[in-house]
Amino acid sequence: MVSETQDALVEIDALTFQRDDRLIYDGMTGSIPRGRITAVVGPSGTGKTTLLRLIGGQLKPTRGEVRYAGEAVHRLSRDALFRLRARMGMLLFQSGALFTELSVFENVAFPLRVHTDLDEELIRFVVLMKLEAVGLRGAAELMPQALSGGMQRRVALARAIALDPEMIMYDEPFVGQDPIGLGMLLSLIKELNQALGLTSIVVSHDLKETLSIADHVFMIANQRLAFVGSPAAMEASDDPLVQQFLSGGRDGPVAFHYPGPRFQDQIR
Repeated sequence: MVSETQDALVEIDALTFQRDDRLIYDGMTGSIPRGRITAVVGPSGTGKTTLLRLIGGQLKPTRGEVRYAGEAVHRLSRDALFRLRARMGMLLFQSGALFTELSVFENVAFPLRVHTDLDEELIRFVVLMKLEAVGLRGAAELMPQALSGGMQRRVALARAIALDPEMIMYDEPFVGQDPIGLGMLLSLIKELNQALGLTSIVVSHDLKETLSIADHVFMIANQRLAFVGSPAAMEASDDPLVQQFLSGGRDGPVAFHYPGPRFQDQIR
């Protein structure tokens, strides 16, 4: 495993998480550096989205800690967690999670109305500025249903940056995108990260595209961090698990078959 000593915004310390009788992580430790794009990758079902929910405080560790800027997220009071989530921005999950009964403008204005005391003139200025940044200022009065899936993701991104957060978490932002929409989202994530000094965490199965914008990689497999480092170091790794994942191999450290009794025993 390759480790890094960058200034960490998120620290994962001996994290164990169990859902019912299924162990997702077993003592996982690592950190996410400030001001960079971290790709969280790995086989399906290894807990990539679960990690985002632990960072956001929607789930609590079974053991260990997830710390954001030095604060143990699961130990925060409800009010403190509410304030912390404002610093993270609104989480950008797979659906975009737009309010379908609100216009594009009102969707982006929502966190400003909840978390600030800005007057309507300033809210209008901020909303239009954020929509301009994602190329959708002209769609401000449209309803989400009138937009394509890619445009909805861009509205969700404008809403995520409305409060000028320190960090944004993206969960499968590229699913179902055509090549143009995918290219736009990749460019937006990278450009906004640089322009706003953000820390970004991107969970995605679109490996090639995600690694093209990432500075840092977390690979989760077999209940642990299987790799931490740069995309180039990942490509050069001789770890069999990393190489199986990069090549899409069926056979290797990540088992093809879900654990169970031997087939011969089960059919007797």
